[in-house]
Amino acid sequence: MPPLARWILYPLTLLLGLGLIAIAMVAIVTVILYPQLPSLEALTDYRPKVPLRVYTADGYLIGEFGEERRNPVRINDIPPIMKQAILAAEDERFFTHPGVDAIGVLRAAYSNIVSGGKAQGASTITMQVARNFFLSREKTLTRKLYEVLLAFKIEANLNKNQILELYCNQIYLGQRAYGFASAAQIYFGKSLEQLTAAEAAMLAGLPKAPSSYNPVANPRRAQLRQFYVLRRMHELNFLDTEQYSEAKQEHLNVKRNVNDFGTRADYVAEMARQIAVERYSEEAYNQGLRVITTLIKAEQDAAYASLRKGIMDYDRRHGYRGAEQFIDPKEIAKNTEEEFEDALSDVTEVDGLYPALVLSASTSQIKAYRRGGEMVTLSGDALKFAARMLDEKAPANKRLRRGAIIRLSPGPDEKQPWLITQQPEIEAAFVAASPIDGAVRALVGGFDFNRNKFNHVTQAWRQPGSSFKPFIYSAALEKGYTAASVVADEPIVISAEETGSQAWEPKNYDGKYEGPMSLRTALAKSKNMVSIRLLKGIGTNYAQDYITRFGFDAEKHPPYLTMALGAGAVTPWQQVAAYAVFANGGYRIQPHIVRQIQDSRGKVLAEFKPPIAGDESLHHGQHDA
Repeated sequence: MPPLARWILYPLTLLLGLGLIAIAMVAIVTVILYPQLPSLEALTDYRPKVPLRVYTADGYLIGEFGEERRNPVRINDIPPIMKQAILAAEDERFFTHPGVDAIGVLRAAYSNIVSGGKAQGASTITMQVARNFFLSREKTLTRKLYEVLLAFKIEANLNKNQILELYCNQIYLGQRAYGFASAAQIYFGKSLEQLTAAEAAMLAGLPKAPSSYNPVANPRRAQLRQFYVLRRMHELNFLDTEQYSEAKQEHLNVKRNVNDFGTRADYVAEMARQIAVERYSEEAYNQGLRVITTLIKAEQDAAYASLRKGIMDYDRRHGYRGAEQFIDPKEIAKNTEEEFEDALSDVTEVDGLYPALVLSASTSQIKAYRRGGEMVTLSGDALKFAARMLDEKAPANKRLRRGAIIRLSPGPDEKQPWLITQQPEIEAAFVAASPIDGAVRALVGGFDFNRNKFNHVTQAWRQPGSSFKPFIYSAALEKGYTAASVVADEPIVISAEETGSQAWEPKNYDGKYEGPMSLRTALAKSKNMVSIRLLKGIGTNYAQDYITRFGFDAEKHPPYLTMALGAGAVTPWQQVAAYAVFANGGYRIQPHIVRQIQDSRGKVLAEFKPPIAGDESLHHGQHDA
């Protein structure tokens, strides 16, 4: 044999032998390991942990609680654009390969050799399903072999649509979101069918690295990944040139608050959560329970907007208090977007009050960076509210200057898109319920749940003031007074012997006295002197006992004449129940916020049936739940 032939033949023989040995070893390992592969029951009987969800009476989601945020969907309910984005990002030959993509493996191997490291992987969607359900994240040869073998086993037992459905529901996408349906709600506040191509591409880019490509934490990197997915969709003819161009230019409104479900009812969602957990313990968080509240979306939205406007108007009347906090100018010395985002990263989100970093400030203009990438210029009327904090004489720890953190709210028009505002220092509460059955239609427990979780409707004990007078008048009517009874509206002095402390000289609010008048007129004019004389006439102990019929706590209303002016303590929850008695003709109702609790399939597990005003047969009945 010629020497040249030997030089060619021997290496080829060696390579062939090594290849055969490798194939034999793989075959032996496969024969040994394949029977040891786990059962696919977790896939064929897929039962993911589904969170507890809270809805309004008219079907709108207002809360979600659980370790994993999931919303399992059938493959037929996943729109084509979402499937195409996933295939473009993760596995373009998914519907043609047997679980392992040979072309992808060769491409990845070539790329890794050329780059000198592990630049690319070659995991298919099927392999990712195998890894997510059965394997750890460790990067070892044994684990990879198990992954490949499991992929073949999965492909042998499930069809492609079943595998893709499992992937779409199981994959982790950041922000505690598992599955694309949940991620669509968390990142964009939309259902899958509402997603645009640009939004679908953003979500499809997350599985590769959910934290690195998170559009909330890393908007720039997320956009680069999104552009890559869109380009792949264009190359695979999922998008034509015009659609591709439009998708790249689309501005995405990414939710920063994962608990923003459109209708702001955080306090009610928390109340409903407590009820569900009290009844079903920790299992409530993973069984897919649906709590149907009594809220009406339109009424809740109106209550929320009204309360916040009232608080903001009140706060604005009391002037601007200055910068919320300051960032060391050295931390933003390079003037990069990354520095600005880092500076704002720990600033608390408050609905409608957007944090911004002041880059420069003068008496005529403020330039600021708003979280998310927008540069804002404020001048003219937009500065009026904060004008005194732009003066050099303003306190140094409040004056607006470079590095100051401020709040912005949307302005009235395009000429004035942003206004300076601030977080209010006061709180308020609102609750509205049906006087017939006590179903709460709207409840707002405070200005912002994320800032203060204290529920001012159920937990805030406050003096009711003159709003308590109708209950004193009701006690008087029970004692024999009538609306036409006449009582003097004149100054009164309560001696120290009667008060047990010191003499008391109460006055009317306006300091005016109108002499004898009917109870009807006195109540309409909220006359303090008449209320005090009325309570003195019927007896404080009698009144203290009588008000318990409306649901008030006797111990919160000591039997003193100051009770006539509302000096005791009530909650708005008690007040709405008590006033319902007047509205429904004398029947006491129990306010409630939950109507039903259902399982994941919609079967009613518990139903709340409170007594109905006017139905005597129900007054002594028991609630079903």
